Amino acid sequence: MNLKQLFTDDSAVSPVIGVILMVAITVILAAVIGSFVLNLGGSLQQNAPQASFGFDYNTSSNNTTITHQTGDSIEPERLTTTGLNSGSTNWTDVGVSSTVSAGTSAEFSNGANWSGETVRVVWESETGQESATLSSSTAPTE
Repeated sequence: MNLKQLFTDDSAVSPVIGVILMVAITVILAAVIGSFVLNLGGSLQQNAPQASFGFDYNTSSNNTTITHQTGDSIEPERLTTTGLNSGSTNWTDVGVSSTVSAGTSAEFSNGANWSGETVRVVWESETGQESATLSSSTAPTE
């Protein structure tokens, strides 16, 4: 056996590299297709906005005014106020038609005493698959 010929013969290198590349491409393709099938990429696009709301209770008329103080602008159809005797109320139902941004207020009527009620401003994604409580407040007790 010629030792010099053994070290210079590289005819098997090309098929081995080809197989390794094909396996790598297959693994990468499987990962990409799997993430789309399981919708792992879609959930990253719907993040809850960051916003702060102030609550002003009027116990004599059983109304509260909720004001967007700081944070992201939000479409009113994405916002709901919960903790009311009548259930939850969408911000569009109380007359808010433009984007809710700093300074935007909405007035909600409870129809009964607010005493000790926890009122929340809840955001819901377009698809309805995600929701987040952006702000909450407990009404003063009488």
